[in-house]
Amino acid sequence: MYTSEITILESHLDTFGHVNNATYLTLYEQARWDWISEYGLGLEQVHKDQVGPVILDLHLEFKKELRLRQKIKVESRFVEYKNRLVMQLEQQMLLPDDKTPASKLTLNVGLMDMKTRKLVPADERWLKALGADV
Repeated sequence: MYTSEITILESHLDTFGHVNNATYLTLYEQARWDWISEYGLGLEQVHKDQVGPVILDLHLEFKKELRLRQKIKVESRFVEYKNRLVMQLEQQMLLPDDKTPASKLTLNVGLMDMKTRKLVPADERWLKALGADV
Protein backbone atom coordinates (compact mmCIF):
# COMPACT_ATOMS: atom_id res chain seq x y z
CA MET A 1 0.00 0.00 0.00
CA TYR A 2 1.16 3.52 -0.80
CA THR A 3 0.00 6.63 1.07
CA SER A 4 -0.03 10.20 -0.29
CA GLU A 5 -0.89 13.36 1.58
CA ILE A 6 -2.93 16.05 -0.15
CA THR A 7 -4.25 19.42 1.04
CA ILE A 8 -7.67 20.43 -0.25
CA LEU A 9 -7.28 23.77 -2.02
CA GLU A 10 -9.67 26.51 -3.10
CA SER A 11 -9.44 25.33 -6.71
CA HIS A 12 -10.80 21.92 -5.66
CA LEU A 13 -14.09 23.33 -4.34
CA ASP A 14 -17.47 23.74 -5.99
CA THR A 15 -20.22 26.25 -5.22
CA PHE A 16 -21.31 24.16 -2.20
CA GLY A 17 -17.90 24.61 -0.56
CA HIS A 18 -16.83 20.99 -0.86
CA VAL A 19 -14.74 19.08 -3.38
CA ASN A 20 -16.34 18.82 -6.80
CA ASN A 21 -17.10 15.25 -7.89
CA ALA A 22 -14.83 15.40 -10.96
CA THR A 23 -11.99 16.77 -8.84
CA TYR A 24 -11.93 13.55 -6.81
CA LEU A 25 -10.69 11.78 -9.94
CA THR A 26 -7.95 14.39 -10.40
CA LEU A 27 -6.80 13.98 -6.78
CA TYR A 28 -6.82 10.20 -7.08
CA GLU A 29 -4.78 10.45 -10.28
CA GLN A 30 -2.26 12.70 -8.53
CA ALA A 31 -1.88 10.06 -5.83
CA ARG A 32 -1.37 7.30 -8.44
CA TRP A 33 1.36 9.34 -10.18
CA ASP A 34 3.03 9.94 -6.80
CA TRP A 35 2.85 6.18 -6.17
CA ILE A 36 4.45 5.02 -9.42
CA SER A 37 6.92 7.92 -9.49
CA GLU A 38 8.18 6.79 -6.10
CA TYR A 39 9.24 3.57 -7.85
CA GLY A 40 10.89 5.29 -10.82
CA LEU A 41 7.94 4.85 -13.16
CA GLY A 42 6.83 8.47 -13.49
CA LEU A 43 5.92 10.30 -16.66
CA GLU A 44 9.52 10.59 -17.90
CA GLN A 45 10.02 6.83 -17.65
CA VAL A 46 6.61 6.13 -19.21
CA HIS A 47 7.60 8.28 -22.21
CA LYS A 48 11.00 6.60 -22.42
CA ASP A 49 9.56 3.07 -22.29
CA GLN A 50 6.47 3.95 -24.35
CA VAL A 51 4.41 1.87 -21.88
CA GLY A 52 2.11 3.36 -19.27
CA PRO A 53 -1.01 2.84 -17.19
CA VAL A 54 -4.51 3.31 -18.56
CA ILE A 55 -7.82 3.17 -16.71
CA LEU A 56 -10.26 0.68 -18.19
CA ASP A 57 -13.16 1.31 -15.81
CA LEU A 58 -13.81 2.71 -12.36
CA HIS A 59 -16.33 2.91 -9.55
CA LEU A 60 -16.24 5.96 -7.26
CA GLU A 61 -18.12 6.16 -3.96
CA PHE A 62 -18.63 9.37 -1.98
CA LYS A 63 -18.95 8.83 1.79
CA LYS A 64 -18.08 12.13 3.54
CA GLU A 65 -17.48 15.58 2.15
CA LEU A 66 -14.01 17.08 1.88
CA ARG A 67 -13.57 20.74 2.81
CA LEU A 68 -11.13 23.57 2.31
CA ARG A 69 -7.63 23.16 3.77
CA GLN A 70 -8.24 19.65 5.07
CA LYS A 71 -5.11 17.55 4.91
CA ILE A 72 -6.16 14.11 3.76
CA LYS A 73 -4.39 10.86 3.11
CA VAL A 74 -4.93 8.84 -0.03
CA GLU A 75 -4.19 5.15 0.34
CA SER A 76 -3.55 3.25 -2.89
CA ARG A 77 -3.17 -0.50 -3.17
CA PHE A 78 -3.11 -3.41 -5.58
CA VAL A 79 -6.12 -5.71 -5.12
CA GLU A 80 -5.91 -8.51 -7.68
CA TYR A 81 -5.29 -9.60 -11.22
CA LYS A 82 -8.50 -9.73 -13.25
CA ASN A 83 -6.62 -11.49 -16.05
CA ARG A 84 -3.09 -11.38 -17.48
CA LEU A 85 -3.59 -7.83 -18.81
CA VAL A 86 -5.91 -6.23 -16.24
CA MET A 87 -5.26 -5.42 -12.60
CA GLN A 88 -7.68 -4.06 -10.02
CA LEU A 89 -6.52 -1.23 -7.77
CA GLU A 90 -8.27 0.43 -4.87
CA GLN A 91 -7.80 3.90 -3.45
CA GLN A 92 -9.45 5.69 -0.59
CA MET A 93 -9.34 9.21 0.81
CA LEU A 94 -9.15 9.35 4.58
CA LEU A 95 -10.27 12.30 6.71
CA PRO A 96 -7.57 13.76 8.95
CA ASP A 97 -9.21 13.45 12.38
CA ASP A 98 -10.61 9.98 12.67
CA LYS A 99 -9.30 8.27 9.51
CA THR A 100 -12.88 7.93 8.26
CA PRO A 101 -13.02 7.15 4.53
CA ALA A 102 -14.31 10.18 2.63
CA SER A 103 -14.42 8.28 -0.64
CA LYS A 104 -13.36 5.05 -2.25
CA LEU A 105 -12.27 4.36 -5.82
CA THR A 106 -12.04 0.91 -7.34
CA LEU A 107 -10.51 0.76 -10.79
CA ASN A 108 -9.36 -1.72 -13.37
CA VAL A 109 -6.14 -0.71 -15.07
CA GLY A 110 -3.84 -2.06 -17.73
CA LEU A 111 -0.52 -1.10 -19.20
CA MET A 112 -0.69 0.18 -22.74
CA ASP A 113 2.11 -0.02 -25.27
CA MET A 114 1.93 3.45 -26.81
CA LYS A 115 3.37 2.25 -30.14
CA THR A 116 1.01 -0.67 -30.76
CA ARG A 117 -1.89 0.91 -28.78
CA LYS A 118 -2.54 -2.44 -27.11
CA LEU A 119 -2.45 -3.67 -23.53
CA VAL A 120 0.68 -5.54 -22.46
CA PRO A 121 1.40 -7.66 -19.38
CA ALA A 122 3.04 -5.86 -16.45
CA ASP A 123 6.76 -6.49 -16.13
CA GLU A 124 8.57 -6.98 -12.80
CA ARG A 125 9.16 -3.23 -12.31
CA TRP A 126 5.46 -2.47 -12.54
CA LEU A 127 4.44 -5.44 -10.40
CA LYS A 128 6.92 -4.39 -7.70
CA ALA A 129 5.81 -0.75 -7.84
CA LEU A 130 2.16 -1.69 -7.48
CA GLY A 131 2.82 -4.16 -4.67
CA ALA A 132 1.65 -7.14 -6.70
CA ASP A 133 3.20 -10.52 -6.06
CA VAL A 134 6.13 -10.98 -8.40
